[in-house]
Amino acid sequence: MSQSITFQVQPGGSLRGEIRVPGDKSMSHRSIMLGSIAEGVTHVRGFLNAEDAMSTLEAFRAMGVEIEGPVNGEVTIHGVGKHGLKAPTKPLYLGNSGTSMRLLSGLLAGQSFDCTLTGDKSLESRPMKRVTVPLAQMGAVIETQENGTAPLHIKGQAGKLKGMHYDMPIASAQVKSCLLLAGMYAQGETSVTEPAPTRDHTERMLNGFGYPVVREGSAAKIDSNGKLTATEIDVPSDISSAAFFLVGASIAADSDVTLKHVGINPTRTGVIDILRLMGANIEVLNQREVGGEPVADLRVRSAPLKGIDIPEHLVPLAIDEFPVLFVAAACAEGQTVLTGAEELRVKESDRIQVMADGLQILGVNAQPTKDGMVVQGGGNIGGGEVDSHGDHRIAMSFSIAGLRASAPITIKDCANVNTSFPEFRQLATQLGLNLSTL
Repeated sequence: MSQSITFQVQPGGSLRGEIRVPGDKSMSHRSIMLGSIAEGVTHVRGFLNAEDAMSTLEAFRAMGVEIEGPVNGEVTIHGVGKHGLKAPTKPLYLGNSGTSMRLLSGLLAGQSFDCTLTGDKSLESRPMKRVTVPLAQMGAVIETQENGTAPLHIKGQAGKLKGMHYDMPIASAQVKSCLLLAGMYAQGETSVTEPAPTRDHTERMLNGFGYPVVREGSAAKIDSNGKLTATEIDVPSDISSAAFFLVGASIAADSDVTLKHVGINPTRTGVIDILRLMGANIEVLNQREVGGEPVADLRVRSAPLKGIDIPEHLVPLAIDEFPVLFVAAACAEGQTVLTGAEELRVKESDRIQVMADGLQILGVNAQPTKDGMVVQGGGNIGGGEVDSHGDHRIAMSFSIAGLRASAPITIKDCANVNTSFPEFRQLATQLGLNLSTL
């Protein structure tokens, strides 16, 4: 267990300066997974050296892949080819990383060996039926706990998986990616149709490794006839990490922040669209493409925000950013309503309930609903002690709330910030947030 860390934020201040936040978490995971089963040596720059992505890296090392680094965000992966993974000698421990567990369950379902996936208490309480049920329809053999949670015991079904067409009941990039990875090892074609667009890093990166994935409307299709060829990957900065500063600079008077080299994949920019609808002043500068992914610098300056009804089509494109968007809503004039986001209840914590509880402690009128929240903004944020429930995004969101608070905010249980953004405290204080650890 990591030791307990408590954040304390002194009220007020503004954010000013230019930073580059760490690499995208989704892409860091996928670079290791695909580089490991590629032929040849893959070089990755901008890799996120945080606990979640390292869980994926260590899992592939345990399956016989030689991986050098990370050193200064650089990783070298000596790929073993599509069928070159070896049986691990013990269960693969994936910490707090839902992405690692869901994607690996698909990738490992068609291997020639058995393995077990475990994680920390939070991960072992998260829903896994959303991947194990469709995988079973493809012929995978995965034993779960009675309620469908981890540990997952995966029996290798090499040559026995069958491709299928799957209509996803909820929009989830992890489920889509899991099934596409399984489809690389299945007979015939596997296609996945999503009810709303979700992040497409898996499809883009597979194509980058030369493995054909076909997009037709809302469906992605793959079969077992491809191979992956080693490539160079430059991971852009994570927009989910940038989001804390997009909100912070919007709500704190006299702020002016430039975030360098941020990934602006259209399946991830919901946070920018939502903040702009609220009146945020965000400029997208120096747009370019790096390794098949669109990248830009984002300049954000303080602006008076107003409450909105968040359009449901933007919800899957901003699903990880809602904790800090609730803070924006608390600072906005008028009412903000979020619907269609029940997925937030099964993240690292129940992000609807935990954010509502914390905002209420700080004096904000935030009412949780089944699939979202209603926030009455424009009042003041007070001080107090809130609990992040071990959820990295909750801890960072309440830190940002300090910029508009009238008294200090103490945030308990912040060690898990290291799962996605170990440099958060350093970069936030560099920009002007008065944040210390107790």
